[in-house]
Amino acid sequence: MATMYLAAASPLTSTPRAVGAPAPRTAFLSLRSVVTQVTRFPGLAVSSQPAERRAAAAVVMAKREQELEEIRGMTTEQLEEEVVDLKGELFLLRLKRSARQEFKNSEFCRMRKRIARMLTVKREREIEQGINKRLSRKLDRKWKQSIVVRPPPSLRENKEE
Repeated sequence: MATMYLAAASPLTSTPRAVGAPAPRTAFLSLRSVVTQVTRFPGLAVSSQPAERRAAAAVVMAKREQELEEIRGMTTEQLEEEVVDLKGELFLLRLKRSARQEFKNSEFCRMRKRIARMLTVKREREIEQGINKRLSRKLDRKWKQSIVVRPPPSLRENKEE
């Protein structure tokens, strides 16, 4: 491992430093840089992540791709209905958290991401139709006003039982 120190001239020190001497520990008066040499073998891939973690990341990527295909297979009306249902579920989770009931904290992130993916697919379709940003916001406002408030699916299932 090769180490190299770069030292700038400091007004506080008047004596010259040796080439291999360590730089002083002053605020912005010196610059210390450590250069390391790594030998690489041909045909050997060097990765910063362990193999198990890379495999887990590949599985997550496959699930995400599968979910996106499922979302893209829905019609726009189905997407809008699903977004309304997920937002209702998100509201129930917030109520549970405020009432200090038992809930899964990871559900917040999962639901928000799913909503964002659905709205992204909806916007992609609008772009394909040639709807500009301003008109999209106007349509989105109309859609939000037309939403009929209803209980989310989890509450509907509880009432049926």
